[in-house]
Amino acid sequence: MADSDDKIHVAMFPWLAFGHMMPWLELAKLFAAKGHKISFISTPRNIDRLPKPPADVSSTLHFVKLPLPQVEGLPPDAEATIDLPANKVQYLKIALDKVQEPFAKVLESLNPDWIFYDFAQYWTGQIAAQLGIKSSICIAAMVAFIGPPSPLIDGDDYRKKPEDFTIPPKWVSFQTTVAYKYYDIMNTFDCVEDDASGVNDLMRWGLCLKSCDFIAVRSSFEIEPEWLQVLETIHEKPVFPVGQLPPVEYELEEKNSDAWSSMKKWLDMQEKSSVVYVAFGSEAKPSQAQLTELALGLELSGLPFFWVLRTRRGISDTDLIELPPGFEERTKGQGVVCTTWAPQLMILAHESIAGFLTHSGWSSVVEALTFQKALILLTFYSDQGINARVLEEKKIGYSIPRNELDGSFTRDSVAESLRLVMVSEEGKMYRDRAKEMSGLFGDRDRQDKYVDNILIYLKSHRPVKKAKSQY
Repeated sequence: MADSDDKIHVAMFPWLAFGHMMPWLELAKLFAAKGHKISFISTPRNIDRLPKPPADVSSTLHFVKLPLPQVEGLPPDAEATIDLPANKVQYLKIALDKVQEPFAKVLESLNPDWIFYDFAQYWTGQIAAQLGIKSSICIAAMVAFIGPPSPLIDGDDYRKKPEDFTIPPKWVSFQTTVAYKYYDIMNTFDCVEDDASGVNDLMRWGLCLKSCDFIAVRSSFEIEPEWLQVLETIHEKPVFPVGQLPPVEYELEEKNSDAWSSMKKWLDMQEKSSVVYVAFGSEAKPSQAQLTELALGLELSGLPFFWVLRTRRGISDTDLIELPPGFEERTKGQGVVCTTWAPQLMILAHESIAGFLTHSGWSSVVEALTFQKALILLTFYSDQGINARVLEEKKIGYSIPRNELDGSFTRDSVAESLRLVMVSEEGKMYRDRAKEMSGLFGDRDRQDKYVDNILIYLKSHRPVKKAKSQY
């Protein structure tokens, strides 16, 4: 625990997506466990859905509820990206942009030493300038790939077309294959075009990166030293990796739930290191064509599988997807399809799981490698394409071959990729790399050193409090 005179107060304000909120919460718990006060800001429904903090940090980690206003186009009770189809997330940003004044009042009342904020809340830096740092948590390669802030804010003549994102940017001086595939950037390109909020995602990134005092990234020197150096070079400000933020604990309710007991019973009946786990996070949803090829590919592989399938994003999502006729009956002895809640950590920790077919969301990557599970990659949008290229380049994951233009893939490519990574001699390097990486991604002592390092900076550079702002 920190001495009372040495404690700091950090406010955290992540983007309204569970892929952001969960790792930020892990960092919050690590700070709080060392005796520092954390104010974790989000909307009421999101906070109610987050796991409760462990007892040892309950006195130092506090949740602060910031209600969202109702805006046209945003369904009632939609407070996170998980509640919405992809084309309605723009309305969530409109609602978020409308909380600037109440957020400023909350921040004044909290009076923290530091404010950590995310890419979408580009206006936070101006509101909280007198408080110090503003940072976002992301894989370093992604933040470095999008580049320095000025071109993002003003419009980048260097990268105007989707094709421009399929090659490494000019500010990366080393040899790398890390860049978007054409199909990935096409699925993501709405971020460089104005949406209904009037501020596209690249502009949000640029404004955030320009206004922060230093950049904190979910990364580590052992995995991305070259990309961390690029960040320092193009932004000319301190860059601190905060570690990979592996999950610290399983939730007690997960361990004891009837749902988990049923899943565990099936997993217990499978041979050790034989099952492929399939899940694409809280947001990624395959198209009907993709779902059909995935299902038939799993069947064709002959491998046992546990598939957590998301068929819709929120109640307003009317684009429902369905498994091929007869699939579940034909694969009854081979695998399980779960369309409800499933405890991913518990599943990945089970000894029957050997590989993970994933969308390349970084939280899923960290969880899989923590438990030594080999990675088979199938991206959908956003930073997943860059994540996958980093994993490929470092021989940590294998991507399912796809059509370079439209991203389509076949059942045969799914089956062959699964067998390669899971059982073939050719794919043994991916299984070995997963075991090797677990020592980096799941090392608690290493993670603790990253936290201590950033806390030293936060304490020694805490801002001198100024007069209250105009808000």
